[in-house]
Amino acid sequence: MKTLVIAFLTITLSLSFLPPHKAYAQSKSYDTAKLRKVDQMIEKDIAAGFPGAVLVVVKDGRVIKKKAYGYRKKYEGDTLLRRPEKMKTTTMFDLASNTKMYAANFALQRLASQGKLDLYEKVSAYLPDFKDRNDDPIKGKDSIRVIDVLLHQSGLPSSFYFYQPDTAGQYYSQAREKTIRYLTRIPLDYKPGTKHVYSDIGYMLLGCIIESITGKTLDVYAEQELYKPLKLTHTLFNPLKKGFKAQSFAATERLGNTRDGVIHFPNIRTYTLQGEAHDEKAFYSMGGVSGHAGLFSRADDMAVLLQVMLNGGSYKHVSLFTKQTAELFTTAASSDPTYALGWRKNGSRDMEWMFGPYASKQAYGHTGWTGTVTIIDPAHKLGIALLTNKKHSPVANPAENPNVFEGDLFPTGSYGSVIKAIYEAIE
Repeated sequence: MKTLVIAFLTITLSLSFLPPHKAYAQSKSYDTAKLRKVDQMIEKDIAAGFPGAVLVVVKDGRVIKKKAYGYRKKYEGDTLLRRPEKMKTTTMFDLASNTKMYAANFALQRLASQGKLDLYEKVSAYLPDFKDRNDDPIKGKDSIRVIDVLLHQSGLPSSFYFYQPDTAGQYYSQAREKTIRYLTRIPLDYKPGTKHVYSDIGYMLLGCIIESITGKTLDVYAEQELYKPLKLTHTLFNPLKKGFKAQSFAATERLGNTRDGVIHFPNIRTYTLQGEAHDEKAFYSMGGVSGHAGLFSRADDMAVLLQVMLNGGSYKHVSLFTKQTAELFTTAASSDPTYALGWRKNGSRDMEWMFGPYASKQAYGHTGWTGTVTIIDPAHKLGIALLTNKKHSPVANPAENPNVFEGDLFPTGSYGSVIKAIYEAIE
């Protein structure tokens, strides 16, 4: 068995951010006129009904673009507001699956750097209840390693609806501690190591591993050990329970989790979501704190998190993890070059919808269901966070597919064209 032991180094890269107007004056690594075309693209979508967005672009250690578009809230329930609330660059967003990277992965990268996590160790070494059961149709949990979960090749299902009694059966749970117990018992969907299946369940387990190692809940660990040292005051879980007001957030689904009235289950929210995690597993079954979803952030904080990765684990005087660890986590899998350890890679043309056509092969990032995408491209010293509330719109065709919203159908909501235009501005 391989053992990952990496000395925890102190890296003191001092790249910092300047306000956008100063960056414009001092950098010639991009075309400001072409960057304005990005504004025109997004504003065209806003005029046609897209709800809102905030874009932040980091280049060569500086913020070269930070702009808000449209509205943070257009609807109250299914009623269009007479005076929609305008988006601001300070608006906070539900990051959805970008939580996997900027909470779970950042924590795992730190723990691996400190020698507290062995990526090649079995999951059962950290979660002893993670084991095969006599009636499991597919066996193999005893051989699954942490790295297998990170690579999305563990055999775990893509999702599991703990919060729905009619589908969850014996594993029905709307209580965090109960859900954590059930997580280790969910049967495998396929033989481990035979394919890559993107899995929320895997990242829920990784969050539990972080909690097992640190003795802290994921939100406490991330907020104390990751965001506080970076002075990020607007990146956190369960913000409405920590002093933030709903007006500070981009609204997501108009009618709770009902998909415009199509979905029903016990305790389902029916009001417009603003400052509460949209993800059902995170909100109902994990108390808003999970490795796969639940994190909120804003553009300024995201710029710092992007730069941490571009710097190889550090920002100013703060070192979260080593460059070697960052490189390990962002190295493409030999079995599928679009997967790294949690991070998605620009490994084939299949990823052009996310990365656009001009990103380097070194580029990596992630997306979030609510409408967030992050791109990190070391070859261009470039970081992009496009934060949208595209799900704050009517469901396009509830009878056909309740998970496709009108906001998904706009170019801004499918990401690639905006990313392409940003690359064209820096070439």
